[in-house]
Amino acid sequence: MAPPAADALIVGCGYLGRRVAARWVAAGRRVSALTRGNADALRALGIRPVVGDVTDPASLRGLPAAGTVLYAVGMDRGQNKTRREVYVDGLGHVLDTLPRPERFVYVSSTGVYGQTDGGWVDEASPTEPVEEAGRVVLAAERLLRARLPEAVVLRFAGIYGPGRLLRKQPLLNGEPLAGDADKWLNLIHADDGAAAVLAAEANARPGATYTIADDQPVTRRAFYTRLAELLNAPPAAFDHRPEPGAADRRVSNRTAKAELGWSPAYPTYPEGLRQAATPS
Repeated sequence: MAPPAADALIVGCGYLGRRVAARWVAAGRRVSALTRGNADALRALGIRPVVGDVTDPASLRGLPAAGTVLYAVGMDRGQNKTRREVYVDGLGHVLDTLPRPERFVYVSSTGVYGQTDGGWVDEASPTEPVEEAGRVVLAAERLLRARLPEAVVLRFAGIYGPGRLLRKQPLLNGEPLAGDADKWLNLIHADDGAAAVLAAEANARPGATYTIADDQPVTRRAFYTRLAELLNAPPAAFDHRPEPGAADRRVSNRTAKAELGWSPAYPTYPEGLRQAATPS
């Protein structure tokens, strides 16, 4: 017997996926999500869990047909799998099994860009990642394009929000932060990321790619200085370790804003950090 259909299916219902799921559930939609071990927690949120693992093809037979699929699988370092096994092979296993949806929204990363000059990048910029992680993400994108060309790809900047503050513990410990303090960070608040997914579902061109970031890239120095202040931590310190050839770019969100009807509620890092660091 085929599994029951869902309005929406989330593969990778983690920090971002749960925010998207909450919005879909609040809108009265039937939402299913693939999970390796959080079935009870998902049920409590009104989500139908489907137990399985993208790296285990046999476990995916229970995936339901869905009008919209959000694919937002992240790397779980405790899983003892390589990035390629999770991002590339796992995606292939899902595409082998899943009934073809009307809309497939894939969460990728701006790590596919390898520019080192601090300049602006957008959807048309060359994708020549410097780091292995970026090369694996790009390989996953290419697999998706070959197998499901109408899929929508969202290249996310670094996601932050409540419970996910970058380098929080080292700051509280007064530890120097590794790396060049004057290289650029590109960020997106988790709530704005969830809103971008919903906007992409509604308005994206089939087969399009969009970069999802806030309006204001920020240097590491400025970001961590402000975060330390909000945490009442010691002033941010940096070890200024040289990073020859390290990626350094500023990500533009202009196309996403123009085509998706989306605009971040936290357009700059001070606004987003203030919300994320405030105890609930």
